[in-house]
Amino acid sequence: MSIIIDDELCTGCGSCVASCPFGGIELIENVAVITGDCTLCGACVDACPVEAITLEREEYIDKIDKTLFKGVWVIAEHFQENIHNVVYQLLTKGRELANELNVSLTVVILGDDFEEVLETFGDYGVDEVIYIKSKLLKNYYSDLYVKALSEIIEDRKPEVILIGATPTGRDFAPRIAKKLNAGLTADCTGLEIEEDTKNLLQTRPTFGGNIMATIRTPTSRPQMATVRPGIFKANKIAKKKPKITTIIKKFEEKDSVTKILKIVKKQKEKINLEDAEIIVAGGRGVGSKENFKLIEELAEVLGAEMGGSRVTIELNWLDQDRQVGQTGKTVTPKLYVACGISGAIQHLVGMENSEIIVAINKDPNAPIFSVAHYGIVGDLHKVIPVLIDEIKKVKEEEE
Repeated sequence: MSIIIDDELCTGCGSCVASCPFGGIELIENVAVITGDCTLCGACVDACPVEAITLEREEYIDKIDKTLFKGVWVIAEHFQENIHNVVYQLLTKGRELANELNVSLTVVILGDDFEEVLETFGDYGVDEVIYIKSKLLKNYYSDLYVKALSEIIEDRKPEVILIGATPTGRDFAPRIAKKLNAGLTADCTGLEIEEDTKNLLQTRPTFGGNIMATIRTPTSRPQMATVRPGIFKANKIAKKKPKITTIIKKFEEKDSVTKILKIVKKQKEKINLEDAEIIVAGGRGVGSKENFKLIEELAEVLGAEMGGSRVTIELNWLDQDRQVGQTGKTVTPKLYVACGISGAIQHLVGMENSEIIVAINKDPNAPIFSVAHYGIVGDLHKVIPVLIDEIKKVKEEEE
């Protein structure tokens, strides 16, 4: 695509400059000129009052026969022989999508010594397991992953491919998409099938989380999406025996441009919000770093982990590893207590799938109440001490 400006029609009114959210257009000698910051969003086209700006789209010479593409695939990630939890979350969602499309669900796993766990994927509704086996794939090699997956995708032609938005998934997913000339939507928070066209609707936050964009790729296949861990819940659906297809790859170290010299085991984090069953989180409404002692006390009596919104991290009230939200952790605890958190979309993305959400906020119109199961309108500095006392009384009675 390209933006075309008709110099003769342009009046230099500046409407296009004001409309561009990226600073991709400017006036030079009273004529609009496209800069290197242009993203081809088309905002300037709609803003021009004299229709001097047009967005030209290239014609697709080779149109893809979408009828050749069938099936939903999930790429299974693992580390040190442990399959990542996001795989099971994606299989649960993948089964739902596959049912709507009336196609099969396939999981693809690259590695070594996974024979004993392959059939367990059937618990999540998987119809087929494709096991790409190589001793070298015991560890992650980006170029080998891209080579092996691209080959089988080109051969089998799935219509939907789901990948965890982990550091590993974010590395190989765009490489495969580029190699296949396919569309890829990163960090999705929602996946649905469009009723009429059967295209995959991929929803993700954009513009810093201020807008939720739904993206579709109607002209290319496969449709690829990476999904943040914790967005969907993993549920065992049915006990079924999947078809297992094993593909042996005789990869050698010389086949990769990289070489793994040493694997350093990361020490287990003291804080693991993703696995916490109860989280008490504070936002700007807490007021100060000192006031977080109140949040900490509530967390202590509940046996919970403490979290916070992005602003609390920016203000240095909490450490980075306690951030919940789009640029932090995505969590799904049994209980999430939001204290003084307004409920910006950036934060909601990271916690809205919690089983029970309790919100404490003095603003009755705060967006957090739209996702909360229980809401307390009031000053948290007065509400929380009462909650702490009541919880302590209950514990004493139980003892």
